[in-house]
Amino acid sequence: MRRRRMKQQRNERIVLMPRRFKFFILGITLLVLMLYMGAAYLTQSYPTRVIEGFPIIFLFVVNDLWPPSWEYFTSVLDPLLETWNIALFGTTFGAVLAMPVSFMAAANINRNNTFYRVVRFFFNILRTVPEIILAVLFVALVGIGDVSGILALTVLTIGIIGKLLSETIEAVDPGPMEAIRASGGNTLQVIRYGVIPQILPQYASYTLYSLEINVKASVVLGFVGAGGIGIILRQQLSMFNYENVAAIIFVLFITISLIDFISNRLRERLE
Repeated sequence: MRRRRMKQQRNERIVLMPRRFKFFILGITLLVLMLYMGAAYLTQSYPTRVIEGFPIIFLFVVNDLWPPSWEYFTSVLDPLLETWNIALFGTTFGAVLAMPVSFMAAANINRNNTFYRVVRFFFNILRTVPEIILAVLFVALVGIGDVSGILALTVLTIGIIGKLLSETIEAVDPGPMEAIRASGGNTLQVIRYGVIPQILPQYASYTLYSLEINVKASVVLGFVGAGGIGIILRQQLSMFNYENVAAIIFVLFITISLIDFISNRLRERLE
């Protein structure tokens, strides 16, 4: 009897995934495929059209962009420095302003449910508006120039860092916070001694990540008059000076790659 039971147990099939879950995964997969097919149909971006476009891109790069105008590099340096300054100031202002607001968007710090939801909704609005739309609005408000780009990137940075940092605050170890509250500490003391020491590495990492994004975004902002190297890039494109465009792209590639490399190394040390 015991031997028969052991044999039945060996013959029993071990179910690693329930049948209902398999049908759920299958349904999600089919839905995603249908969405891709619908998007390809509505945008007329069929694989054959994409493949046919590769030779055109190759000929444009070989015949128009290459070789770059090496003499134009000296004209790119000042606008490139301007782009870096816009990204640096925008990231700095946004990171400083995002710190206090992120505490208001953390449920374990802000106990007022209504105020908490209002701040979270505010972050959602900031992250919904593209940076180029922000730049257009600030260009209309303060005029063409670097200030518009700095303001646009400041708002963008508040949305990015505030959202990430508020979620980090909600995930901190509650032990130090409860100990400070139990000993009679107020909310500011809880933040100062119980939360900030735990989130400082993540805060620095998020700030470096935002700087990477803002350096790339500041190039695009120049197309709408928000300062930086994007202005001369738009000018050269409009005059069909593709050799100069290639020089600008080459400088941007080297600069952004260097910034990404340094930022990644710093973030690895912080983590």
